[in-house]
Amino acid sequence: MARKTAAQIAEDQSKELAFSELATLIEESEKLLTRSAALVGEEAETLREQIALKLQQARDSVNRVRDRTHPVFDATETYIGGHPWQTVAISAGFGLVVGLLLGRR
Repeated sequence: MARKTAAQIAEDQSKELAFSELATLIEESEKLLTRSAALVGEEAETLREQIALKLQQARDSVNRVRDRTHPVFDATETYIGGHPWQTVAISAGFGLVVGLLLGRR
C-alpha cells in the first residue's frame, strides 16, 4: 500500500476538522432553533443573529475545504486528460481485482 505524503495527511486533517466543525455547527443551530420557538422581540432578534453567525461560519469552513481540495481535482483532471489509456488500464485493473475478490465469496 502506498504511503501518504505530508500534503495528503494535512489535507485529510483539514477535511476532518472542517467536517467536525460543520457537524458541531449543525448541532448548535438545531439547539438555537428549538430555543427560538418560545422567544419574541429582542431575544428572538439576538437568536437570529447567532444563527446567522453560525451559518456564516459553516459557509466559511466549507469554502476553506473547497479551496484546499481544488488543486487536487485540477491535477487529477489534468492527468486523466493527458493519459487517457493509462487511466482506462488502471480502472480496468482495479475492477478486475475487485471482481476477483468479490467472486471468491
